[in-house]
Amino acid sequence: MSLAVVFARSAFGIEAPLITIEVHISAGLPAFNLVGLPHRSISEARERVRSAIINSGFTFPAQRITINLSPADLPKHGSRFDLAIAVGVLSASGQINQEYLHRYEFLGELALSGELRHVEGILVAGLALPADKTLVSSQANRNELSVLPHINALSALHLREVVAHLNNAQTLASITHIPHPAEDPFQGIDFADVMGQTQAKKACLVAAAGGHNLLMYGPPGSGKTMLAQRIATILPALSQQQALENASINSVGGLNVNALWRQRPFRQPHHSASIPALIGGGVRFSPGEISLAHNGVLFLDELPEFTANAIEHLRQPLEAKTITLAKAQYNMTLPANFQLIAAMNPSPTGDIHDGRSTYDQNMRYLQKVSGPLLDRIDIQIEVQKVNLNQVNLVGASAEARTRSNELKALVSNAQHIQLQRQGVLNAYLCPQRINEFCDLDSLSSEFLGCAIEELGLTARVYHRVLKVSRTLADLEASAAIELAHVQTALSYRAFDRFVHHYARHEQLL
Repeated sequence: MSLAVVFARSAFGIEAPLITIEVHISAGLPAFNLVGLPHRSISEARERVRSAIINSGFTFPAQRITINLSPADLPKHGSRFDLAIAVGVLSASGQINQEYLHRYEFLGELALSGELRHVEGILVAGLALPADKTLVSSQANRNELSVLPHINALSALHLREVVAHLNNAQTLASITHIPHPAEDPFQGIDFADVMGQTQAKKACLVAAAGGHNLLMYGPPGSGKTMLAQRIATILPALSQQQALENASINSVGGLNVNALWRQRPFRQPHHSASIPALIGGGVRFSPGEISLAHNGVLFLDELPEFTANAIEHLRQPLEAKTITLAKAQYNMTLPANFQLIAAMNPSPTGDIHDGRSTYDQNMRYLQKVSGPLLDRIDIQIEVQKVNLNQVNLVGASAEARTRSNELKALVSNAQHIQLQRQGVLNAYLCPQRINEFCDLDSLSSEFLGCAIEELGLTARVYHRVLKVSRTLADLEASAAIELAHVQTALSYRAFDRFVHHYARHEQLL
């Protein structure tokens, strides 16, 4: 039969749409035509496929070969279709039995020798695989696919093995699920390393317990980066569903899925990062830092040093927990449910008290972080330098010996209360559910209203203070939000107050 139909899967963000590859061989001058909106990287497959077939001991048809990649309107790129195209050519030329071809999907890059090579995004294709289909891929993809709990897949080292399997001459090795224990990427990093900073540690605990965004500001050397790096150590382990979501993003991004399995992401991009590097996209799609930090922490150190456009691009993902990339070549939505932890100095010289910068210079520096972005950061705290004369006293105290595993237990208990009560963490409560679960008594409500009006804060900030108050109550296993919780939550708007007073009086109060 001169017509063969083979199935493969493309890579479109973290989705893997089905691609039907139709191969037709007809009489005429030798030709190899690819149609169906192939990228140049796919058009180059003709040479790889031709050499792989010949070097594997098969006959490459000296006829007119037409290959259609359907659907034709879906952009396709990469070398992932090499194996499927080769199988289609061999099948259409009668060298492969077509009887069971419809049961398989093929993904793999071909070397000129016919060996199968690794392709990126194979995990996404495995997740999209129907129950009645079997995925055939390279042995190099075996470990990545083995993280899937239910996978019907086979692996091969060479094109000859695939052909022999389809012709019932031999059986390919099946891929089975292998439990991968989560490795601890934060080994040796502990909250006990942070000397002093009692209030900052409490704020980090609250942020982790409720999933709240956090901004720390203070002079260099005060411990902001140390605190941020240790927040991930007190977050609970990823669930199986969350682990699969992160594994899909890592697979598409070309990261080691097995090494990162079930690890809370902690991404720390440099302040020179471009907009596509942060949010994703590019000429050839790649997930950005906000998607790679999905279900984890995105730490932006030296926040004002990021370009203004890059910072402002975070506003929509912080609210929607997704990012929609609308480009000329594609339009896709990616998950971006990350916890933002940011750190900054209060002045361009580092310490606003050193007198090395003017009021205008300080205001220009502070205004690089816009009000709308600050509104989306639930907790803002000042981190002051620890007095060196007190370090030994602090090191001997019980407070300094509070370890990450102890704080992690508190975070887990608080999150369990939230999930039992409302199904989501407090940071993700919508306005309607805030009214339901964050009810205040008259005294607390009057106090908060006066404070919001005095500082000129928005309704969004009002809701965020309520959510932080709810988290403080959950950490104490309190069913009701008390005035002390509201006062503490309002004290976590330190940067709002700092900028408000500094702009009003043109001096530090």
